[in-house]
Amino acid sequence: MPTARAVRIREPGGPEVLELGTLEVPEPGPGQVSVDVVASALNRADLLQRMGRYPAPPGVPADVPGLEYAGRVATLGPGVRSFAVGDPVMGIIAGGGQATRAVVHERELIPVPEGMPLAQAAAIPEAFLTAYDALFLQAELTAGERVLIHAVASGVGTAALQLAAVAGARVLGTSRTPAKLERCAELASVSAIHVQEGRFADAVIEETGRAEVILDLIGAAYLEENLRALGTLGRLVVIGLMGGAKATLPMGRLLVGRHRIMGSVLRARPLEEKAALAAVFASRVVPLFETGALKPVVDRVVPMEEVADAHAAMERNETFGKWVLRWS
Repeated sequence: MPTARAVRIREPGGPEVLELGTLEVPEPGPGQVSVDVVASALNRADLLQRMGRYPAPPGVPADVPGLEYAGRVATLGPGVRSFAVGDPVMGIIAGGGQATRAVVHERELIPVPEGMPLAQAAAIPEAFLTAYDALFLQAELTAGERVLIHAVASGVGTAALQLAAVAGARVLGTSRTPAKLERCAELASVSAIHVQEGRFADAVIEETGRAEVILDLIGAAYLEENLRALGTLGRLVVIGLMGGAKATLPMGRLLVGRHRIMGSVLRARPLEEKAALAAVFASRVVPLFETGALKPVVDRVVPMEEVADAHAAMERNETFGKWVLRWS
């Protein structure tokens, strides 16, 4: 069985438990390909996995983080027809993305936008697939609607900001850091909301009126304010729990507003769902990167050997967009 270099989690803990080691990678089976991974972007889920709070699903290396990758097709399994050896590809993966080789189903692969360096492409899959699915496939955001994006300076936030703006929505974005809001304004038109003491609903209402859609990466800490900021028939999509997982739901406000609350995660979805999302994304979104309408927001590209430093920076909320880890 081939051996790859990989980031390994020695035991649950802080960034110091991360180390570079090796990983046995199986040969691709029917319909699968192996990918020589060049780079993988860092996500908060990697931090949670490192701390023992987000276990990998069955069949995935439990101690190798990484939910996305960009690289080149290395070998083809039986029956593969859609890709050839050497093709630049990117995608999401249930785990093990921070290894030099990964085995994935060909239907989950997404072509890298033409001419884009692989280190840049590595910042696309998790952020943009998550944001696209949540905004358009779950919340059914349409042109002219008002959408509130929490943690707008994060990887998913900067992706959602661009996608919503291109779709013709009116975008509001929150952050606890004013300087990050200023940088977001360079990506697309956004009404900036500086969150102080967990409050933002009054500012949203004053700025544009209540939102039709809210994309929430925070969770419990923002639930009550979210429902205050949400308009009639509004849709709240929760895709992160940085602010906790348990909250009291104001049922009266939910009923009167006729709101919909949805949760969404990509990691545990079955192959058919991931393949369908990859196909839609490849046809509708990848061309927008090629025209320049969208761009991956890469804060920094660092060698994979600096993975512990990258984790520490994300824990301190020093990142804007994505940090990309590249194999040398």
